[in-house]
Amino acid sequence: MDRIDTHLHLIHPERFAYDWTAGIPALANQEFPLCGYREAAEGLGITASIFMEVDVAEKDLFSESAWFCQLAEDPANRLCGVIAACRPEKPDFESQLETLAHPRLLGFRRVLHTQPDELSTGALFRENIRRIGKAGLTFDLCMLPRQLTHGAALIDACPDTTFILDHCGVPDIASGDLEFWREQVRKISCRPNVACKISGIIAYAAGDITADTLRPVVEHVIDCFGWDRVLWGSDWPVCNLTRDLGTWGRLLDEILAGSSDSELARLYQLNARSLYSI
Repeated sequence: MDRIDTHLHLIHPERFAYDWTAGIPALANQEFPLCGYREAAEGLGITASIFMEVDVAEKDLFSESAWFCQLAEDPANRLCGVIAACRPEKPDFESQLETLAHPRLLGFRRVLHTQPDELSTGALFRENIRRIGKAGLTFDLCMLPRQLTHGAALIDACPDTTFILDHCGVPDIASGDLEFWREQVRKISCRPNVACKISGIIAYAAGDITADTLRPVVEHVIDCFGWDRVLWGSDWPVCNLTRDLGTWGRLLDEILAGSSDSELARLYQLNARSLYSI
């Protein structure tokens, strides 16, 4: 089954600053380029990828987006689009939209799980997320389970914006305590303008990671959102914190064994094309 990877990070510390990687030895001061990704993804059937912003330092926000949009212009790179970083809490957000506009720009993300929980509740933040929807672009939600009530309120306040919940809502798989996460995902999935990205959850597990370790998360998300509102992403190289990309792909294939070709096509390709207007 051919796949579109909707969540690819490419890291170039010689070009951009990544303050958040300082405490993560596996990522700090290391380059993760497109050629390394191609090698890691060998055999998974990935035919195209979407670059996901890497929470660069604010000074590099515009240059990161511009550089990867330029890379996406070359078909040889097999980058079908870019999700750019943004700061919807800023009063100059309209000018940000104008500066970042590009044919390869598919949407935006503001990493929220490292920010105060109330950031997304502000009137200006919500107004600017509505602007994203009016521009025909998406907004990726990167939130912890405790923040998903704020995420649901944001979605309700922006009914004409399409949201994609990253990493299944960041479940704490390593602890085994998924009940609160289950409840919050069930509630947020009731909103028709949100989809869920099954991406990188292997990084939240620990120990002897098998298909059964991840199965409760994958099956719950599909049960909540249905096959028409789920899509796949690698979260490379962050997925490497526990296992490699090949292992993540194989474990997901094992979990989904028995699913129909139609269901898998929606997860791996068709929903991404529709949601991100590829």
